[in-house]
Amino acid sequence: MWGIQLGRLVAALAFFLGGAVAAAPPLEDFFRKPQIAAPKLSPDGRHLAVQVAGGDGLVRLAVIDLVALTEAKVVAGFSNADVHSHHWVNDQRLVLSISVAQNGTSPQIDPGLWAVNRDGSDLRPLIKSVSQFIKEASQITDRRLDRNWQFHSVADDGSSDVFVVRQRWSNEPESVGLGLARLDTLTGKLTSLAAGAPSHVTGWVLDTEGRPAALTTAQQGRYASYLRDAEGRWQPWQEGDNYRQSFDMPYWFGPDGQTLVANNRSGFDALYRLDRKTLQREAQPLVSLQGYDFRGSLVYDKQARQLLGVHYENDAPGSVWLHPQLKQWQAAIDAKLPGTINRIHCNRCLTASRLVVSAYSDQRPASFYLYMPASGELQALAASMPWIKPAEMGRRDMVRIQARDGLELPVLLTQPADRAQAARPAVLLVHGGPYVRGTHWPWEPMAQFLASRGYVVIEPEFRGSTGYGQAHFKAGWKQWGLAMQDDVADALGWAVKQGLVDPKRVCIAGASYGGYATLMGLIKQPELYRCGINWVGVTDIELLYSIHWSDLGGEWKGYGMPVLVGDRDKDAEQLRATSPLQRAAELKRPLLMAYGAEDRRVPLKHGLAFRDAMPKDQELEWVVYDHEGHGWRELKTQQDFWGRVERFLARHLGAAP
Repeated sequence: MWGIQLGRLVAALAFFLGGAVAAAPPLEDFFRKPQIAAPKLSPDGRHLAVQVAGGDGLVRLAVIDLVALTEAKVVAGFSNADVHSHHWVNDQRLVLSISVAQNGTSPQIDPGLWAVNRDGSDLRPLIKSVSQFIKEASQITDRRLDRNWQFHSVADDGSSDVFVVRQRWSNEPESVGLGLARLDTLTGKLTSLAAGAPSHVTGWVLDTEGRPAALTTAQQGRYASYLRDAEGRWQPWQEGDNYRQSFDMPYWFGPDGQTLVANNRSGFDALYRLDRKTLQREAQPLVSLQGYDFRGSLVYDKQARQLLGVHYENDAPGSVWLHPQLKQWQAAIDAKLPGTINRIHCNRCLTASRLVVSAYSDQRPASFYLYMPASGELQALAASMPWIKPAEMGRRDMVRIQARDGLELPVLLTQPADRAQAARPAVLLVHGGPYVRGTHWPWEPMAQFLASRGYVVIEPEFRGSTGYGQAHFKAGWKQWGLAMQDDVADALGWAVKQGLVDPKRVCIAGASYGGYATLMGLIKQPELYRCGINWVGVTDIELLYSIHWSDLGGEWKGYGMPVLVGDRDKDAEQLRATSPLQRAAELKRPLLMAYGAEDRRVPLKHGLAFRDAMPKDQELEWVVYDHEGHGWRELKTQQDFWGRVERFLARHLGAAP
């Protein structure tokens, strides 16, 4: 009898809503690895290297011969790690790095580096990962570099060489800095390029011929940059306060002395040409984005020795082409693929017989195509996540609102795909960092998962976030738990005023700094939130200073945090008032907390200390994932955590109080 009544109720509800009630997409569909990712053409354009996910959940590297049209051949893979990134070294050889396998077969690891021929032969380990856990087929004598080395870039000069950088070990003095070397992927021979460089190097910039052209340093809160002269000597260029001053940041060194620098003289990061003789930048920028800092990459054709265009991101990714041929090709591709952002990827672009195109939107994960310039033909390769149906995904829109003090706040809003009949429950999702750009318009698994469950997702770019100009960034200095927290609340207030959100059914959530903001929100503004979800979140600012086994370096603790977060001594009272751990007794809302046992950014002690300080009658769901760090990598962790989130939200936001 009950089954009949329930069936009638569902049918009646479907009729009332104007259609059938569809089941939400399965949770794991949002978080499992794409079946194909990162297609990259060989320099000659004949072969395509892709990352492919197998039935066992492991990601391997495969190569396709586009002329013979052979099936994809797996050329590298491991039984307990995923291929994470890959690059063509030349037409014959590739390099690859790894990451933790989503199927849970590997512990925390470093990326390492391997080289392999496109036919799968001569697999050679170049940089260690962790211990001996990788099961390798190669029996070559182990000459691997220590795991503090990392891939930097490809020489792209016809050789088998790549550039690698050496991070200092945590027990080394910070003066060791960042080393740079050239590594032969066939022999393992290492040639240092750091001779004569100053100490405390934080970054290297190579010119288009693969020569070190500029470097930057940081020491005791001071920034310095150097340019390499014709004799190979490092000449001081700029110096000053690393946090309070603006500089011409070395960005690109092209042929015939062409030089580009990044500067925020207009209030937003933009690219300027620099006269190498006078070291003066031009008055007008080459690339600037209204309302956004420039974030992107240049497209340079090394064979033609021409700068062809710029990939960028403002409210969404885009491209500007300086060469008419690329403009024409982009227009032709966009006409064939309306409704998506279509990014062209090429190497020797002007003579290429094929271009790779990735097409994506807010509702559609990337699909990949080959474009043949000679014929104008566009050939579909594969969809990265074909199980995702765009019609079931939420729409994502970037809006600008005003905070209570008049500051403009960017907010990314994701609304469920079905038409709203009334104000909806919402999740206020606060990004980590906090000094990063936290949101991006293309399809994103967390927001889309929550939207698929019927929640409006509000993601504020609170003050202190980067990417929106210096004024927005600096307005967040020393504002943890203060104006930064108010910005989060103001984003919610705006959504409520628009009639989008039911103010009685809102949960605040976030990871890292977002976890901190979740706890502070529940403590400072409990009337706004029914519940909170904190994963890998900071619980006490003092712990950021005092925990010596975290990966936060001494330069940041000694000179960055006092400026951006708060001085440990001078601002002690403010830091206590804005540290959730010191106010744990005030928290009264239901809370879900999750941490990684191997987290070195926000060690588990943060979570344990807060858990133990809460009132004994506080409603808490607590979980620790043994093999996870600062964020979830394994699919089984994603399934468990987001399953908990789904049930937690249903309990607390499923109906009005």
